[in-house]
Formats: sequence, structure tokens, C-alpha cells
Amino acid sequence: MANVFEVLTRDHAEVKQMLTELELGPTAATGADADQLALRKRMVQQLVIEVSKHEAVEEMYFWPAVRSHVTDGTDLANQAQGQEQEGKEVLAKLDKLAPEDDAFEVQLSQFIAAGRAHIAFEETTAWPSLRNNLTAAEADDLGRKLQVGKENAPTRPHLKTPASPGVLKTAGPAIAAADRLRDAATGRDE
Repeated sequence: MANVFEVLTRDHAEVKQMLTELELGPTAATGADADQLALRKRMVQQLVIEVSKHEAVEEMYFWPAVRSHVTDGTDLANQAQGQEQEGKEVLAKLDKLAPEDDAFEVQLSQFIAAGRAHIAFEETTAWPSLRNNLTAAEADDLGRKLQVGKENAPTRPHLKTPASPGVLKTAGPAIAAADRLRDAATGRDE
């Protein structure tokens, strides 16, 4: 099983690829046809799903590990979770917009910039600090928790759910189940 940094590296690579494809893809303003706009919407829905699952498991497992193993871990986690909350707010708006809306591209551009900045913060600031303070066994255990957690993580941003590991571990499975039912009913499957 992969360690925490391998799991997060894969997640980040997947999100960065999505951001690049969305950034370079045709838009309503550049003359995209209905099929291209429908694909763009599906790509954004997939982005929302993947980022929502990723952030949920980070809130449950990764940031608590940073808080407990890194000297300035609370400050790092607070800063990162503030960035994540802003990202959730943008994704929640974006998920409700049609790609024909001008606001769709504004929100998407905002998320792309913020998403890249957040990924860079994690990779260059949080990861090195945590890597220096975890044993190999702890890194492996944390990676396993992230992988398993993603299987039952929410697929939508939940702005009112506190970023508390206890709340997420308790309420998260029910929220995730409701998300998956809603996804299936609306055709927004993973």
C-alpha cells in the first residue's frame, strides 16, 4: 500500500491534469459547441467529486497528523484549511452553473488559480515538514487511511460541515451516502 505522500502525489497529479485540461479546453466564449460544453460540465463535475473526496480525507487524517507531528503544524493546518474552505465555496458555486454562463468561467478560473496555489503550499510547505517527523510505518498507515477514507468520502463540497476530524468521521459516511444517492439520481456518477 502507498504511503501518505504517494497517495497525495497521485491525487494532486490527477487534479492538476484536470485543471490543465479545463484551462485549455474550449469555452462558450471561444465558440465551443453544445457537446463540448456538456463535456466541460462533466469534467467540472468530476473535478468537484475528486477534490471533495480528497479534501474530506485530508481533514479527517492528514491535517490532524500535521497538527500533532509538526512544531508549527496548527498554523500550517489552519492556513491550508482556510484555503480549502475558499475552494469549497468556489466549487459549490461552480457545480450549480451551466458552462454557457459567463460566471462559470469566472468561477473556474478562480478555482484553477487557487487550486494550484493550494497544491503548491501543501507540496512545498506542509509535506516536507510532516515527512521529517513521520516514521515510515506512520507514513504508510496514514496513506492507508487516506485511500480507504476516499472510498466513502463525500462527493460534494459541504460548506456547513465543520472541518473537524471527529465530525467528519462520524457524519461523513452518512453525508457521502447521501451524495452518492443524489449523484446517481442526477446522473452525476463518479
